[in-house]
Amino acid sequence: MFCRNHRSRVTVARGSALEMEIRRGRFRLSLLGDTPQDTDIQKKIDHELRMREGACKLLAACTQREQALEATKSLLVCNSRIMAYMAELQRMKEAQVAQRTARRPSDAGPMDDRLPCRGKVCVSDLRIPLMWKDTEYFKNKGDLHRCAVFCLLQLGVEIYDTEMVLVDRTLTDICFENGVLFTEAGPDFELKVELYSAGLEEDSALGNTPKKLASKLSSSLGRSSGKRLRAALDGAPGSPVSNGGSSPLLLPAPSVAGPKYHLLAHTVLSLAEVQDSFRTHDLAITSNEERSFWLPLYGSMCCRLAAQPNCMAQQMMCGFLKLQQVGEQQSWVRLFCVLRGSNLLCYRRPQDTEALVEPALTIAINKETRIRATEDARNKPQSMSVTNRYGGEEVTHTLLAESRADTQRWMEAFWQHFYDLSQWKQCCDELMKIEVPSPRKPPALLAKQGSLYHEMALPGPAVPPAACEGLLLQDNAVSAEIRALLSSYYSDR
Repeated sequence: MFCRNHRSRVTVARGSALEMEIRRGRFRLSLLGDTPQDTDIQKKIDHELRMREGACKLLAACTQREQALEATKSLLVCNSRIMAYMAELQRMKEAQVAQRTARRPSDAGPMDDRLPCRGKVCVSDLRIPLMWKDTEYFKNKGDLHRCAVFCLLQLGVEIYDTEMVLVDRTLTDICFENGVLFTEAGPDFELKVELYSAGLEEDSALGNTPKKLASKLSSSLGRSSGKRLRAALDGAPGSPVSNGGSSPLLLPAPSVAGPKYHLLAHTVLSLAEVQDSFRTHDLAITSNEERSFWLPLYGSMCCRLAAQPNCMAQQMMCGFLKLQQVGEQQSWVRLFCVLRGSNLLCYRRPQDTEALVEPALTIAINKETRIRATEDARNKPQSMSVTNRYGGEEVTHTLLAESRADTQRWMEAFWQHFYDLSQWKQCCDELMKIEVPSPRKPPALLAKQGSLYHEMALPGPAVPPAACEGLLLQDNAVSAEIRALLSSYYSDR
């Protein structure tokens, strides 16, 4: 599927289970049942198709470079999400087929079906260092190589993009301030980070004559001639630039097609890279110096990659348990117990959990803890012994549930908890702090951009506002409908 003024495409193999009706803006899945999961993903695909259509319209109406860059970025993100949702639907179809045909072995153990808990993964403080040549950075020589860059981050079907950053030799690092939060990650997650870049040529249609040359020409031609020259440079109505032609002072105007982003570098982060601190990760660079979108990367990126499994942040089990008093065989105290993180928190009353009252007793539940259920004469579990080692001494707490069914539920919760701790590994040593990113704000796609005319400091009376607008008056071509569409696209992320 092609979009006007852009080469991004979404392809579907003929004869596949996923039948797309692009022109209608919907998908039909001939081999999938109408499960709630299927319907939810199809709604997301429909939403991205509408956003993609709005981005195409905006790109066709853009008159300024920053607007076109943002519209092209939105289009790339929409395409990536559509392809991710399609892949997820295909995976779900294959799982449904496998579930109908697979035969479970009779000797399969209970651990074969156990799945680890989900969790949150957050990337923040993303920095990509640059390695400019001495002549470029310190001596400020050579062409002013400029690029627009952003990062695309994907974990499963969750795809987010960073803000767009304009980069030239005055920057030593590409910095993305806003963090990205993924809410449905498993311990086997693979977080893909892709850096995209679009070259910004000096001969763009907006202000493409060097400032020194423009100032020199303006001062030598005089006020009236300088105004006509500046109107031509700004592409005012009737000028060669605005009509698609070229001026003797300018290189040929760029083609109608919008800017194009190219993959500059990428990497994949997994559980092994998670650490509650700022770390450096390797980048695989996919371009060379001959490309217009190239940037001098070190081959690394820095960020804070934190993870917060649900077993560490949420309540996994709660209920009343009787705790045997130390040294007294027949003395028990009834407590309300909560399994969360690496502890079993024991409160005197259930209300104390919400009132943030300190627990009466805290029993460690970690990778070194041993839990055993005692049995009566009929081999039914009755009480539970929890053993931890503190220094060189073992300490055992004996707990008694209110029924055999409660004992079974508590034991299952403990085994699941131990399994979660083993899968999430270092993320369960302590609870990592994750800051929820602030809501994304729509980019200033329709903000007035300065041109060479506005950057010149010239003597004389103030120029009427109508003469200053130039190409900015053409922004009215971007309808309120498209602006609202793009605004909702960013507010939904």
